[in-house]
Amino acid sequence: MSKDKFIEKINEGYTFKGPSIVLGGAMLDGECQTDTLVRLPLKTMNRHGLIAGATGSGKTKTLQIIAEQLSANSVPVLLMDIKGDLSGIAAESPGHVKIDERHVKIGIPFEAGTSPVEFLTLSDEKGARLRATVSEFGPVLFSKILDLTDTQSGIVAVVFKYCDDKKIPLLDLKDFKKTLQYMTGEGKEEIQGDYGRLSTASVGTIMRKIVEIEQQGADIFFGETSFDTDDLLRLDENGKGMVNIIRLTDIQDKPKLFSTFMLQMLAEIYATFEEEGDLEQPKLVIFVDEAHLVFEEASDALLDQIEAMVKLIRSKGVGLFFVTQNPKDIPDDVLGQLGMKIQHALRAFTAKDRKAIKLAAQNYPDSDYYDTETLLTELGIGEALITVLNEKGIPTPLVHSLLRAPQSRMDVLTSAEINAILKKSAIIDKYNKEVDRESAYEILGKKIDAAQEAEHQEKLKKEMEKAKKSSSRSRKSQKSGIEKMVDSTVGRQVGRTIAREVTRGILGALGLRSTRSRKKSGWF
Repeated sequence: MSKDKFIEKINEGYTFKGPSIVLGGAMLDGECQTDTLVRLPLKTMNRHGLIAGATGSGKTKTLQIIAEQLSANSVPVLLMDIKGDLSGIAAESPGHVKIDERHVKIGIPFEAGTSPVEFLTLSDEKGARLRATVSEFGPVLFSKILDLTDTQSGIVAVVFKYCDDKKIPLLDLKDFKKTLQYMTGEGKEEIQGDYGRLSTASVGTIMRKIVEIEQQGADIFFGETSFDTDDLLRLDENGKGMVNIIRLTDIQDKPKLFSTFMLQMLAEIYATFEEEGDLEQPKLVIFVDEAHLVFEEASDALLDQIEAMVKLIRSKGVGLFFVTQNPKDIPDDVLGQLGMKIQHALRAFTAKDRKAIKLAAQNYPDSDYYDTETLLTELGIGEALITVLNEKGIPTPLVHSLLRAPQSRMDVLTSAEINAILKKSAIIDKYNKEVDRESAYEILGKKIDAAQEAEHQEKLKKEMEKAKKSSSRSRKSQKSGIEKMVDSTVGRQVGRTIAREVTRGILGALGLRSTRSRKKSGWF
């Protein structure tokens, strides 16, 4: 097909009635074609998307471009910043000759700009702290995070039911552990009567699973004050959407915590946001950078939950975009839900790499203009293959695009610049206050202490009674011995008296006979 036909096809495929954002210009045979802008319609940005590419190919800057353009169109954004290189979106680009040259090729002027930023944190990074209570997770999601069996999940359900029935707040992990301790210890009889017997082996397994996620920092995440997802939907005084950046640089080696947080956040958004259907533009767009961290360590149960959430959350007016190195990092069931795909360069260093590139090429529509498999290895930095869903939900033609430059700084903020933004935060005081109200840990701790004290007092009472009985038996035994001794002495005296009298009698009789005998014999 001719170059004119290509330009006509691209312009037809990437021109939309509703609001859209410009990503760059269309390329053919290595050159950017004038008047062929590649746009992304805001209407279909709740259909989710993928930004993929090798390290250094420019995918993070593509994320930055889309985020700042969404903000400019009054769409709030949530960025999960794993590498720590997205903070620059809060500062204006200093500009560069190469940036100007790129924009001349695309056919649009370059304008530097900034976006309003709110820093959030799951850990000890600076920012408004994100927390959620154990109760807010619910027994099903909490069990899936711990990767429990059906039997173990049943015990978790009993813990939640008991705390609900007794109006005991279940806020953090120490609350949950204390409840398990009570239910299998001092409160065992109470629990068995109302909820059935709990397997001590299963309880032990649950405890070990909790320790595992505690070691990844989940004890910081669970608790109060719970984050209100409505705070993600704020606009600044100029009507720009807030760019909420979750600073995750210190949890790269804690994928379980990352996936736990992401799933809970999606679940909370789904539970609290109203059904919206297809809006002219989304209420919120979420970008998950280094998305392979979410999936590679996730259990099958957790993956199932994420896949279900991806399918359901778009009805709430929320778009979800995964940023990763290769499409194969994303489970097929999730990948099939991603309507927008931006593919940066892939590198073929091994036979395995070539096979992966061949598979990646099959994720994109066939093209009369590109050899997709070959082009994937030849894309330059800041170039990408793009296909999106048009306003009717139909995939647009695959296009090789030269991407525009970010209007904001393509580098991180200094510590002083971050501190200046934090000082202006409207929510940091709301979420960074230490809150530790009375909950299961304290309430059941008192019950356990009271039960242990009662048990101790009962034990002392029994010991005292035992000692008293022992003392009584000892005194009785002593008395009995004395009586025996007395009786024995008296007996011996009586015996001796009787013996003497008997002897005297016998001897007396013998003496009488002897006297008589002597008289008869003339002895006297």
